[in-house]
Amino acid sequence: MLSKSTHLHSLSQRHAQLCLNRFKQDCRNDSNGVGALLHKTFCTAAEPLKVDDSHTTKAESPELPGWVKPSGKDKTPTKSDDDDFIPPSLSYWIENHKIRVQDIDMKSIVNDIVETDLDKISKVLKNQFDSPDSVVKALEGFDVDMCESLVEQVLRRFSCEWIQALGFFKWVESQKGIKHSPDMYNLMVDNLGKMKKFEIMWGLVEQMKEMEGYITLDTMTKIMRRLAKAGKYEDAIEAFQKIEIFGVDKDVTSLNRLMDALVKQGSVEHAERVYFEFKNHIPPTKQTLNVLVHGWCKTRKIDKAKETIDEMKKYGFAPDSVTYTSFIEAHCREKDFRKVNDTVEEMQKNGFALSIVTYTILMNAYAKAKEIDKAMEIYEQMKKNNCSPDSSFYNVFINSLSRAGRLKDSDAVFEDMSKQGVAPDASTYNTLIFLAAQDLQEEKALSILLKMEENKCKPDIDTYAPLLKMCCRLKRMKVLSFLLRHMFENNVSVDLGTYSLLVSRLSRNGRLDRACSFFEESVMKGFVPMDCTFENLVKELEKKGMEKEKQRVEAAMARAKEQPGLFAH
Repeated sequence: MLSKSTHLHSLSQRHAQLCLNRFKQDCRNDSNGVGALLHKTFCTAAEPLKVDDSHTTKAESPELPGWVKPSGKDKTPTKSDDDDFIPPSLSYWIENHKIRVQDIDMKSIVNDIVETDLDKISKVLKNQFDSPDSVVKALEGFDVDMCESLVEQVLRRFSCEWIQALGFFKWVESQKGIKHSPDMYNLMVDNLGKMKKFEIMWGLVEQMKEMEGYITLDTMTKIMRRLAKAGKYEDAIEAFQKIEIFGVDKDVTSLNRLMDALVKQGSVEHAERVYFEFKNHIPPTKQTLNVLVHGWCKTRKIDKAKETIDEMKKYGFAPDSVTYTSFIEAHCREKDFRKVNDTVEEMQKNGFALSIVTYTILMNAYAKAKEIDKAMEIYEQMKKNNCSPDSSFYNVFINSLSRAGRLKDSDAVFEDMSKQGVAPDASTYNTLIFLAAQDLQEEKALSILLKMEENKCKPDIDTYAPLLKMCCRLKRMKVLSFLLRHMFENNVSVDLGTYSLLVSRLSRNGRLDRACSFFEESVMKGFVPMDCTFENLVKELEKKGMEKEKQRVEAAMARAKEQPGLFAH
């Protein structure tokens, strides 16, 4: 915690309670996208972390295979394209936010929010700054009740705007007697890594190094994962190699986390290299080798996976449930159900019961192969074998049934979810929103968001993406404005992907004025728009003869590419 001496927990109970009450509606967002994250691991060697990656970065934990995630063609819009249209049943909820359609930019959204300490700070941070120091200067003289809850919310809300976030971070610590906790340093490190500001990130880590106990394995794991995600595999390995300089043990746990990060970000080859480099100095565990097995299966190199099992046996380890599930996943991806069945039989013969992860993969594979009855059999078999389904299983199952047109079965499974004592999580709601939004069922999609809010389930970027896309296609500018505000109030930062979606969808659906506004706003925030986004927008402007707007967009793109230190994707 923050304090007036070392941490803020020594502030008066009154101030602490005030902060708690003020922000009780906000909770940590480590929810997951549709079919994205499993509760029980089969492909990781590292124990669960309390990591950020929310609001665009999600909790760093094992993923369901990519082929599990929803996909599909867009439905052609057939409904009224009235800018001001709001589904009647939801009008009070939406209108109560007092959205101003004519000002859809993020600044105007902030101005309408009730003035809390969070909002006062947000209004300042929504301005454009050229450096963190200029942010510090802008915040001089601000009088707020400082607490860690406030700091965390600001850092999450502006996680995609590193200048504002880092400037605020510095300003807080410049206050007399205030010192950030290790958790807040870790969050700031993660934010900088997410925005690929690695040089600045390392500078912050050096500051942490001077404070005893601030750098932990969690800190280094965040760093290695961010570097690997940016494709900087060698840098991630180097971070592990010098991990002891930062007071963190170079042991099998940290090695497993490095290898896990490399595999998840697409380089099992680097993970294998690391394994062979360190195996004589750091004896591997079964988990270490299972990471490699999963990596090779993920890249469909089954022979390499089998070689890794031979390596496993040299250390006296036998394949376990995790190992078999990796092979089952690979065979499911190829729709080779004969090999799937053979592997399941071998797994059970060797005394390993199918886990919830295994059942989830099997059920989804059969559903994608349009063998829905077989998928339902897997569901019944799982319950018969006393394997309790979790929310991840239900999310994938509901999605699979819905996409197969089995809506009654889908509804029945959703009802059974509660009967089995499994509460819907963000991923469940995201699944339902995605399906409704894809079919342009706007009232249903928005009603699910409302229900999510009523049940105090924190939304994430995957909650909003299909809703924003739906609004662009239906040209619902008033609802779009509402959703942007809703995102902001829930500390979900608008990232480059979201801006790209807004620009491309709005331009495609004839709202070039809005598309240009979002394009320029993304540049103002320091993003470098993707070339395809820029080129498609310019092409649409040329078609409409909007020369003035075209020149504005071209000038914005030129500024984006000229400014140093920006993060292009």
